[in-house]
Amino acid sequence: MPAEWAPHSRCWMAWPTREAIWGDYLQAAKEDYASIARAIAQFEPVSLLTPADFTGEAAAMCGPEIEIIPWELEDSWMRDIGPNFLKIDDETAVSVFHFNAWGRKYPKYRKDAALGHRMAEALGIRSFTSPIYMEGGGICTDGEGTLLTTEQCILNDNRNPGISKAEAEHELRHALGVEKIIWLPGDPADDETDGHVDGLACFIRPGAVLVALGPDHSSERHELLMKNVRALEQATDARGRQLEIHYIEEAIEMESFGDRFCSSYINFYIANGGIVMPSYGIPADERARAVLESCFPDRKIIQVDVKGVATGGGGIHCITQQQPA
Repeated sequence: MPAEWAPHSRCWMAWPTREAIWGDYLQAAKEDYASIARAIAQFEPVSLLTPADFTGEAAAMCGPEIEIIPWELEDSWMRDIGPNFLKIDDETAVSVFHFNAWGRKYPKYRKDAALGHRMAEALGIRSFTSPIYMEGGGICTDGEGTLLTTEQCILNDNRNPGISKAEAEHELRHALGVEKIIWLPGDPADDETDGHVDGLACFIRPGAVLVALGPDHSSERHELLMKNVRALEQATDARGRQLEIHYIEEAIEMESFGDRFCSSYINFYIANGGIVMPSYGIPADERARAVLESCFPDRKIIQVDVKGVATGGGGIHCITQQQPA
């Protein structure tokens, strides 16, 4: 599985329509999705899977630069329901985890569970099935054989009851072509995704990781997130390197929106030549932008308001999936 900073042929997204997820924020979520799609389209093509009854709406809101593809879906978190793209020499393929709606938190997910293989068939590429129940937001690779994930998610009884860490590592190596798995504890406060790594930490280049921290170092939240930092400090990657660790604050000011609200600046999308990152309309936005500018000096940074998306429990990374060039 290539790193997310490797060149892309396109970005895949899916249009939000499920009122059970968004409630009163559904229209705000749609506006955010459209803004995010247009921002990414400045760097690479964007293809948007859209239920047939909503194609006109999606086209009107997103504009002509976004490709609208009619598709049967229940949900819109493309990172979690879509396939994980692989490179096998010069061939593109996909690896597909089993999907049970984040530990059966939501009913009616059969169409989403079939999405990975259906996309592979439509694209005319090979697909491989992993026996693991998992989502794409729970993994991050450096493209050189190292994978980040969390114990809280993949070892959770609501996904893989009874699985051992050794068994999980065996399956992840086969599914994604990695050699070394770095386990983080996760985030006990996250009972929506059960500690997806894409809200906690990510590789920014081989040997270097960006990790989320609470801005108040005396808080219980900060100490909880420091457990992930300590795991990274003790880890080496597949090449035997000690990890260079960089830090970025959470948007702690948004905690009043509730535990489900995604306040992570880690949840950004790496595009061809750009970074599309969250904005919440708070002072921390500029501090987070400065961190990403220093981590990705050769990429243009675009911030997009994500409060609508974040009310559903995710961010920009959660609603996108890159297809490697």
